[in-house]
Amino acid sequence: MFKLNLGILSFFCKESNPLNRREIVRYVCSIVSSNRLLGELSKSGRLDEARKMFDTMSDRDEFSWNTMIAAYANSGRLAEARNLFEETPRRSSVTWSSLISGYSRYGCEMEAFELFGEMRVEGKNVSQYTLSSVLRGCSALGLLHIGENLHGHAIKTGFDSNIFVVTALVDMYAKCKCILEAEYLFETLPDRKNHVLWTSMVTGYSQSGNGFKAIECFRDMQAEGVECNQFTFPSILTACAAVSVCDFGVQVHGSIVRSGFGANVFVQSALVDMYAKCGNLKSAMRALETMETDDVISWNSMIVGCVRHGFEEEALSLFKKMHATDMKVDNFTYPSVLNCFASIVDTKNAKSVHCMIVKTGFEAYKLVGNALVDMYAKQRHLGCAFEVFNRVVDKDVISWTSLITGCSHNSSYEEAIKLFRDMRTTGICLDQFVIASILSACAELTVLECGKQVHATFIKSGLGSSYSIDNSLVTMYAKCGCIEDANRVFNLMQDRDVITWTALIVGYAQNGKGKDTLQFYDQMIASGIKPDFITFVGLLFACSHAGLVEDGRRFFLSMKQVFGIKPGPEHYACMIDLLGRSGKLEEAQELLDEMDVKPDATVWKALLGACRVHGNLELGERAANNLFQLEPLNSVPYVLLSNMYSAAGKWGDAARIRRLMKSMGISKEPGCSWIEMNSHVHKFMSEDRGHPRTGEIYSKIDEIMILIKEAGYVPDMNFALHDVDREGKELGLAYHSEKLAVAFGLLTQPPGAPIRIFKNLRVCGDCHTAMKYISRVFLRHIILRDSNRFHHFREGKCSCGDYW
Repeated sequence: MFKLNLGILSFFCKESNPLNRREIVRYVCSIVSSNRLLGELSKSGRLDEARKMFDTMSDRDEFSWNTMIAAYANSGRLAEARNLFEETPRRSSVTWSSLISGYSRYGCEMEAFELFGEMRVEGKNVSQYTLSSVLRGCSALGLLHIGENLHGHAIKTGFDSNIFVVTALVDMYAKCKCILEAEYLFETLPDRKNHVLWTSMVTGYSQSGNGFKAIECFRDMQAEGVECNQFTFPSILTACAAVSVCDFGVQVHGSIVRSGFGANVFVQSALVDMYAKCGNLKSAMRALETMETDDVISWNSMIVGCVRHGFEEEALSLFKKMHATDMKVDNFTYPSVLNCFASIVDTKNAKSVHCMIVKTGFEAYKLVGNALVDMYAKQRHLGCAFEVFNRVVDKDVISWTSLITGCSHNSSYEEAIKLFRDMRTTGICLDQFVIASILSACAELTVLECGKQVHATFIKSGLGSSYSIDNSLVTMYAKCGCIEDANRVFNLMQDRDVITWTALIVGYAQNGKGKDTLQFYDQMIASGIKPDFITFVGLLFACSHAGLVEDGRRFFLSMKQVFGIKPGPEHYACMIDLLGRSGKLEEAQELLDEMDVKPDATVWKALLGACRVHGNLELGERAANNLFQLEPLNSVPYVLLSNMYSAAGKWGDAARIRRLMKSMGISKEPGCSWIEMNSHVHKFMSEDRGHPRTGEIYSKIDEIMILIKEAGYVPDMNFALHDVDREGKELGLAYHSEKLAVAFGLLTQPPGAPIRIFKNLRVCGDCHTAMKYISRVFLRHIILRDSNRFHHFREGKCSCGDYW
């Protein structure tokens, strides 16, 4: 502008007389002097003084207008910049660019796009700075389509080789997750001696999850002698934290110290975060203590690091220090602290922090509200979780998922499914976590139809598969007795982890396919996956329910000797059950006496069950007496011992046990069976006559008993435990709950359709035999799940091989 004024001055001086020349020189010099002072005031941030001077200027040229517009825009006073922009008598490309740059810089990207469009309509030339500013807006909003159009414009106008424009394009593509496009532009640029360009690339790799590529890029940057700045270091430290490369992070720390950025608060905060996420909490704490100013982000990173690595008490101590020093906590601090209470279950202090949250007004923040719901759910205080959930104004998928998952983990499966339906009604988009949680609830309730609907919802949602969903699907289908569907999901999975294999192994074991279980285990080992604690529970369960004694012994020994897994009570219970069922009660007793851990109730129940099968009353009494001490209010050992006495004809002892139960206020859990029909559950008790179709059901029972007796069925009186005559015992057996359920299934299910029955207790031997005959006579596949396992009855045979 100064050169322009001198040009004007020279022109007019040539055309004027000496008197006019002096006036022209004085006039032009006054303009130059005013503009220079105006520029100095604007650059120093003295905008109000600059505005006063601008308003008093009698002759304002294009430079003075652009200076004020740029000053207001660069300082974030966008309204004042826009007002001057509207008033300026002449808008040049510089005028437009100044205002667009301000809008883009201060988060008004959409306004910047509108201005850019108007500028193009007016036919103004777009400069490199204008393009860079608009591309910055595309980066901030992730507007890839607009960014690609601007890239095309840059190519047409020849700006595709300009360092400022290319840097903005690299940044835009990287932040829009198009890292390959960013990489191509970066690699094809001939002159890359620009730290902003390299920082954009390092940041792009880091934010797109390519931590190792970010580290490689950073190394190349240093090799080419490009200096790092306060933006480069946080980006590379974030990448180191993401891939847990603490050693390289330490080297970066050294570079920071040498380059003089060690006192920068952003760099220091990134150092704390990197060390904390890598588990080097001592270095993280040292970095935190050396900070000259307390930065809440750094303290938050430190607290998160402590929680992530299991140091909840240290995290709470840091929070107390923050509170004691009156440091301003934010909506990111509280969720981390609440996660501590979710792990250590400290309800009293958790509620104190909740009160603090309410007093400071942070409960209204969705992030904090969601963390409260999650904390109370994990502490098993579902009532409190529901109260907080109901107060969350703008519920998102995390709000719903926290409560649904909490209900599922606290065995409130029906409530979890109800919440899921409500969530779907509100139109909230699903995520993988809530799908996995609700599938687990369906698996526990064995509601197959609901599980299938959730599976279909997941497919329609377009969400990508994940370990959690695929594993939950395998488990759900297996626990609902659809082992073929579980296997189908398993085969479609591209990647499988130990949970996947274990889910299928346990599923096949529960569905009575012991030998298939062992084959899958061999495939798992061949694929390089190591079994875990639960895998061996499934294997030993399969062996115990298939009579595979030698295989069971081999697996039990390999746990400790090959894989270094110490057997727990669950494994001992399976082994004692295996040995006991096969009649090796002495060996089972020896194993019990040699246990490395104290026998719990599951071990004694396994021994008691084996004694009941083989009629070993003496050892059964020992097991029952131990159970009376461990679980004095559990009805199972009393009922089993009473049944053993009844089967042995010791009616007096059986009556004594029943009187003992009554005196202690213990009631036997009544046996019941249920069957799902058109999303409605039909429940039956023994000799139940409360169903609306009772007449038809009992008529069907009579028909069933006649036909299966003709086929060879003989009622087993050992399971008629009441002291009545033979006819009474036979009628009592005929009206067991599972027989009533199968009769209802035959009445209501289409011919040839499978009948699925669920029973809360172990199926009795007589009903087991009857089901085999019913499956053959009526040509039906009957799936009966009792408290222990699935029984698949087909053509007169059961999947358990009569060994259950």
